[in-house]
Amino acid sequence: MQNGYFRVVNDPEGYGVALYRPRDGGEEIDLPELLGYLDSLGIGYDRKQIEKCLMDEEDTVCRLGRGTCPACPESYHLTVSEDKMTAYVRFIPPAGTGSRITLDDFLKDMKYRGIGFGLRMQMLQDHFSGSGCYCTDLLLAEGQEPVQGEDARIEYNFNTDMRRRPKQREDGSVDYFHMTIINQCKKGDVLARIIPERPGQEGHDIFDQPIKPREVRRETLKFGRNIELSEDKTFITSKVDGHVSLVDDKVFVADVYQVKGVDVSTGNLDYEGSIQVDGNVAENFEVKAGGNVIVDGLVEGAKIIAGGNIVISKGMNGMQKGYLKAGGNVVVKFLENSRVAAGGYIEAEAIMHSKVSAGGEIRVEGRKGVVVGGYVQAGTKVTAKTIGAGMGSSTIIEVGVNPLIKTQYSRMQRALEELNKTVKNGEVILSTFKEKLTKGVQYNESQIKYYKSVAKLVEEKGAELKVMNERMERFRAMMEVQKLAEVVVNNEIHAGTTIIIGDVSRTIQSSFQYCKFVREKGEITMKPM
Repeated sequence: MQNGYFRVVNDPEGYGVALYRPRDGGEEIDLPELLGYLDSLGIGYDRKQIEKCLMDEEDTVCRLGRGTCPACPESYHLTVSEDKMTAYVRFIPPAGTGSRITLDDFLKDMKYRGIGFGLRMQMLQDHFSGSGCYCTDLLLAEGQEPVQGEDARIEYNFNTDMRRRPKQREDGSVDYFHMTIINQCKKGDVLARIIPERPGQEGHDIFDQPIKPREVRRETLKFGRNIELSEDKTFITSKVDGHVSLVDDKVFVADVYQVKGVDVSTGNLDYEGSIQVDGNVAENFEVKAGGNVIVDGLVEGAKIIAGGNIVISKGMNGMQKGYLKAGGNVVVKFLENSRVAAGGYIEAEAIMHSKVSAGGEIRVEGRKGVVVGGYVQAGTKVTAKTIGAGMGSSTIIEVGVNPLIKTQYSRMQRALEELNKTVKNGEVILSTFKEKLTKGVQYNESQIKYYKSVAKLVEEKGAELKVMNERMERFRAMMEVQKLAEVVVNNEIHAGTTIIIGDVSRTIQSSFQYCKFVREKGEITMKPM
């Protein structure tokens, strides 16, 4: 491909500008470029005559004057991108008896300009050894982007999915005895290993300045007791038979502490591993575990806190004081007059007059599948057969924002407001100081010291503000889950129930069956199943 180009030439009657048509789909001659070139040589011309000649379909010469045309050597225009990664050259042919540039002279010029990396030598050789390629932007040099490396990562050899659920029997009841949410491990099992980082490769711009790849992140294995680290620190193994879990990026192996029941005979329990209770947990007692808590009985007015999952086979009557808190999931037969907080999901057959929150989903199914009274809050979804009651206590269902994220987001908003206020106040002080300084006000040593302290404070708080704004953006992205949030009713939702999705609420005025509620266009909408 060759763009159309021009050249000032002598002819028997004087001199003129030769106009060469484009070839193989090239661009037409650039009129402003042509006129600018003639102006630079001080050559007079008739613009209309040139425009008329440019309309010819064949190569032609547009006469400019008598005598001999000025001699001008071959020239070029150089364009370098802002990121210094590419340079284009556009050659202009010599005028009259002007000489061409040699390849050696051109390369010396590029060296003087500092351009030395990624030169397209074949293109240059073709141009200077042949008749030349003119009035065409030619890629002269191209830098090399850095090759980004890969961060190290940790590969876990056990299921870290918080969404796993207990099995449901054919009759609709839940099998609480053969759970699939506990990761069993044996002594010697490899629990996790590090896949090492891969460093990147340095790049260069056309001025041969290095462009470093981003720093790759390394990883270290975090773990608790009953775990052994390999000599090369790349993998960990279990030292005992037990249960393995991942809590806040830290691997735990818990050997289970087993008791018949929690009552006056045992007192409160506080154990780093998992706890298996083969009977009931009596009123006013506490059970704390770093791993899972499994109760093969009933919980009455007690407090259970687990770093992992909580499983209660016969349900819980909280008596207005019972409390469950799990870093993972909560699976329970029923909840009545209880408070529950789970980092993962909650699974139950009935929730009655309780305050319940889950970072993930809440499913109330099985034979009854009823939610009556209280406040049920889930990060993504609430599913139940029946919600509310024809008469009785108010029932509130909220979905759309992880309760923990919602609380942290509110705290960050308040902190951000205070930080903004501090920075703005400091900037006002600095601005006033500079304004007075330009007017000739002289400051003493104490005032200058105060100015420097304010400037340092603004700089430090400005950096904090940038970091906090980035964190706020991440939290806002987390809160976008409300777009997918929904309340699913597999049987009936009664009038008087209040549904909240994100920052929008709706109180149900009449009963609906087999439906779901979603947020659309700023309102909560009911859709049939």
